[in-house]
Amino acid sequence: MRPKSVLLKIGALLAALFAATLSARAHPHVFAEARLDVVFESKQPAIQALRHLWRFDDLFSATVLMEFDANADLKLDDGELQEVANTIHASLADFSYFQFITVNGQDMEMNPPASIMANFENNQLIILFESEAQTPITLAGDIRISVYDPTFYTAIDFTQDANMAAPGLPSICSQQVVRPDPDTVLAENQQTLTEAFFNDPAGTDMSRIFATRLELNCPGSGNPSP
Repeated sequence: MRPKSVLLKIGALLAALFAATLSARAHPHVFAEARLDVVFESKQPAIQALRHLWRFDDLFSATVLMEFDANADLKLDDGELQEVANTIHASLADFSYFQFITVNGQDMEMNPPASIMANFENNQLIILFESEAQTPITLAGDIRISVYDPTFYTAIDFTQDANMAAPGLPSICSQQVVRPDPDTVLAENQQTLTEAFFNDPAGTDMSRIFATRLELNCPGSGNPSP
């Protein structure tokens, strides 16, 4: 078993990489190419869950390998991968696992994933997880789904529009991937995007205005207010 000091170091590593205090000029330090699949209820037109796959950059992946390779064989075995997955699962809990849904501007709650799966492929760390909605999200109205780090420390990148997918979306609904232009966002929100905003280590709701999002629009008024 690893000494407590080493375990604390590992926990601090992931916590720092996923939730670090940002400098005034915030920019990502960790990069991941992502895929999102929206899972629908089989018996009603509603969102049941979000399914995620993230493939991390070489530098972050190498750092994870170095820190979690307990037997120094330059690979991560099943037990070491499980420790990576457990650490990431705990580290992302305070950040809603970087997943956010609104219906007509109202935030919808997602359950934490039961677990996270980790793999190492072509020298890159890959994680997979699925989160269910606390209650099925009715396909009605303006639904916006974003995946982003509210602290700006991790860049979750959907390199192609097809990587934000809603297979099985009813034909009565429309969908589009929206990629906000950073310069336009800054110009339109210059009064609210203060230095304090960029220095908040917990992130702010304003982070979502920069995030790539999947928009679903279906006839109706959406989920009722609680």
